[in-house]
Amino acid sequence: MKVLILLHGALGHCDLFNPYLDALSKSFNVYTPLFSGHGNTELPTNGITIEKYIKELSEFIKEKNLEDVCIFGHSMGGYVALCYALENPEKVNSVMTLATKFDWTEEQALKESKMLNPDIIIEKIPKYAELLEFQHGSKWKELLPAIAEMMISLGKNPPLHDEILKNIEIPVQIMVGDQDNMVTIEESTAVYRRLTKGKLAVLPGTKHPLEKVQPDLLLNLMQDFWNLP
Repeated sequence: MKVLILLHGALGHCDLFNPYLDALSKSFNVYTPLFSGHGNTELPTNGITIEKYIKELSEFIKEKNLEDVCIFGHSMGGYVALCYALENPEKVNSVMTLATKFDWTEEQALKESKMLNPDIIIEKIPKYAELLEFQHGSKWKELLPAIAEMMISLGKNPPLHDEILKNIEIPVQIMVGDQDNMVTIEESTAVYRRLTKGKLAVLPGTKHPLEKVQPDLLLNLMQDFWNLP
């Protein structure tokens, strides 16, 4: 049976994939690892970077002795998946990304990072603060600035720049919601056009959070991309 790894986004959680597991498990051995700092995992003392998360994915695949893996990544998870595929093409069968931001600049990163202030979230979006505490425990207040620093680092030196994307030769489907307020259709289209075996899908009525995605819609796209029965 094929192997599928589902990667959550920054501040996300592997539990968000629960609505998909029954259907996907009919065709795949499914793995849903947690990135460090998320869920019940410890927050790294030396901070969070995309490179660290790429290494964590690499170590997970090596530890489980996985080969020819299919990867689905939401948001940051998609970025990590493509970076890993670029470095380890022999290990990856194909990648699907959803709501992954590619157009990282210092200005954009600073803008996004300023939204990750725990005090502001508690004051203005208390329900989101409650969700973050439920998913990540009391350390969520430390996780937010760590993710903000990762974004700033990405803005200064994004590993998936224009020239390197054409070196990804495996099949990749880039997906974006038409109501995503963080990722534009334009940047997703630009990346798709630079890929050797790229496909693009725009999901109607879909916002950025994975929990806002219609499971049937996403499962149908997965079925089509991976030729599932």
